[in-house]
Amino acid sequence: MTDTPEDARAAAARAQADALRLVRQAARERDRLIAWANARVERVAIDAARIGASRNRIREEAGVSPRVLYGWVEAAGLPVRTKKATRRGKG
Repeated sequence: MTDTPEDARAAAARAQADALRLVRQAARERDRLIAWANARVERVAIDAARIGASRNRIREEAGVSPRVLYGWVEAAGLPVRTKKATRRGKG
């Protein structure tokens, strides 16, 4: 039996659907792993802040911005210094 063009198109569509299903599955797994890693980094950073480690060092080691670190610290109920007001027109 020979394949018709319709059979070839149907097989290609099935192959594409299978490939897209695998991509979606991999993306879900990637997102799960990233969320797990981020939660672990946050937990360890907060633990380090609780025992008095340098917040600058914590931020550097965690690879996060000051805004992210201080958001975590504040959410954990640890003291956070208020941000200094910037002076405009300075220069």
